[in-house]
Amino acid sequence: MRIQKKAPDSMDVVAAELRRGNIAVIPTDTIYGFSGLIGKTAETIARIKGRSEDKPFIALIAEPADIYRYTEIKIPEHILSLWPAPLTLIVPLKGKRQGTQAFRCPADDWLRSVVAAAGDAVYSTSVNRSGMPPLTDIDAICCEFEDSVSLIVDAGNLEGLPSTLVDLSSGTPRVLRQGSVVID
Repeated sequence: MRIQKKAPDSMDVVAAELRRGNIAVIPTDTIYGFSGLIGKTAETIARIKGRSEDKPFIALIAEPADIYRYTEIKIPEHILSLWPAPLTLIVPLKGKRQGTQAFRCPADDWLRSVVAAAGDAVYSTSVNRSGMPPLTDIDAICCEFEDSVSLIVDAGNLEGLPSTLVDLSSGTPRVLRQGSVVID
């Protein structure tokens, strides 16, 4: 199914699909992403992309403070204050969860509302087959993936810059990829 982002009920439709455990193609503040609930849809998204699950996906959160649902480390205020933005932070997971996870609080009110209504963080990874460039043309996305996902949200063509990627897992911030948000 394909819906317009500007449709009055689009946020509710997307959140309902995500809560059902389905995969949707959603416009972000950078590019389109395959999206599904964290911890429940990684295998399906990896299969659609044709890539290994060993490479983790970024998870979107609705509010900056939501990061503390997943990690115990103190995020430096000068970095946390940049959110919402196309800024991705890699943090160690707390509790029984193992390893690290990359999180982003996107600079798009509609998208943050979708994540909040979904009830948990939402994976987002570029819409493409593994090893291919991300698709930015909505018609190409529909042609390639409409049979692989339950929903595609149409916001026109997107040509955003990638998010800045900062690793906080060792305690000292390390910029891994400089994107649209500049970190000194």
